[in-house]
Amino acid sequence: MSNATVSKKPLVSTRRSTATDEPSGVRKLWLAGLGAYAKAGQEGLDYFHSLVRLGEQAERRGREQVNEQVEAANGQIDEARSRVSVVKNQVAARIEKIEQAFDSRVAGALNRLGIPARQDIQALSAKLDELSALLERVARTQ
Repeated sequence: MSNATVSKKPLVSTRRSTATDEPSGVRKLWLAGLGAYAKAGQEGLDYFHSLVRLGEQAERRGREQVNEQVEAANGQIDEARSRVSVVKNQVAARIEKIEQAFDSRVAGALNRLGIPARQDIQALSAKLDELSALLERVARTQ
């Protein structure tokens, strides 16, 4: 065996120098962090403003779409109302015709049974009034 001794010290330093090793390096690191903070703050503000602009545009487009849909729905409602009005008038006309046909048939049936109609009773009442007035005049003259 040889008596040679091996030195445990490395020949090359394994320690790396960093920005914090020197006082000016610490300052540079501090300034880099401060710059990153300032840049993030400015970019964040710019980003915030761009988001606000996008939000305003989206809100405007949404309102336009809602207004278009409301106008379309109102148009459909107006169309439906006009169709309902037409149908309502048609139904009213048909009901009127049915009532007239019913009245005519009832009057015919009552006439066949010998029951006088309202016009007949009113005509008789008017004749009775005339006869009563004539009788009163004759009674006064005597």
